Amino acid sequence: MPMTPRRYTTWSGSLAVIALMAGLCLSLPARAADNAQALRDKYQTVAPQLADNVFHRPLVLESTEAPERLKSDIYSVLDYPFAAVKSALGDPEHGASNWCDVLILHLNIKYCHATQGTDGSVLNVNLGRKVEDSLSSSYRLEFGYHPVVSNADYFRVELSAASGPLSTRDYHIMLEAIPAPGAGNHTFLHLTYAYGYGAAGRLAMRTYLATVGSGKVGFTKTAESSSGGDPEYVGGVRGLLERNTMRYYLAIDAYLKSLSAPADKRLQQRLNTWFSATEQYPRQLHEIERQDYLQMKHHEIERQQTAQ
Repeated sequence: MPMTPRRYTTWSGSLAVIALMAGLCLSLPARAADNAQALRDKYQTVAPQLADNVFHRPLVLESTEAPERLKSDIYSVLDYPFAAVKSALGDPEHGASNWCDVLILHLNIKYCHATQGTDGSVLNVNLGRKVEDSLSSSYRLEFGYHPVVSNADYFRVELSAASGPLSTRDYHIMLEAIPAPGAGNHTFLHLTYAYGYGAAGRLAMRTYLATVGSGKVGFTKTAESSSGGDPEYVGGVRGLLERNTMRYYLAIDAYLKSLSAPADKRLQQRLNTWFSATEQYPRQLHEIERQDYLQMKHHEIERQQTAQ
């Protein structure tokens, strides 16, 4: 029977949908393979820096500042098997809750609780000051948790929030990893932390950097000292970004390291591990004393056990 125009339109539309879905199914593995290869290529590029750097650990930090966006990347070799890292941070079912255990180690994260939303897991995260404070004095962000790819030799997780305090927006945390090439039972990790900001955010950052944050620096050297003292480091909003990216990275490392301890010892171990790691870089990361940090975080972690 000849096909009527209406039937032809429906049939051709269905073919288009099928073709699109087939294209998506083919493109996702292709993109994962491309991303994995790009990360392997990056490893070869940064291998000399991983072996010799100012961090005294296999780590490379890069950052960029655009007129309305900040972005920082950390590349590092971790002393944990790839399968263990993927299971802890890229698991579709439990990864969101594990990420809350990571994020809460950061001084400015006052609360994190994972819930199930209509489009997947959501991390309800409160940002606040580096001292113990009420949730009412902090700002709530909703991070969507997206385990994008998870296969035998590559995984990628993305956390995104549309808006934040003081006109900041498009928060993006991305973690991808591969087995470290030629490095035995290790993992090569890439962490991205980025966000955009408008006029209010720019003004707030300038105010912070002119007052409480004055004199604070990041990790990128801008000049060597001419008098044999400490080198000069990047300041301003790039310095702020680099400090926070480093704190998130150290939180990931502290969380993974704690997994080898008995379950009832893990919390205390990761708190002490994170604080000790930040104290290796006092010029950039020292803010409060260990006992004050431990007391504050125990209270915050107790608070985050229930939805608020």
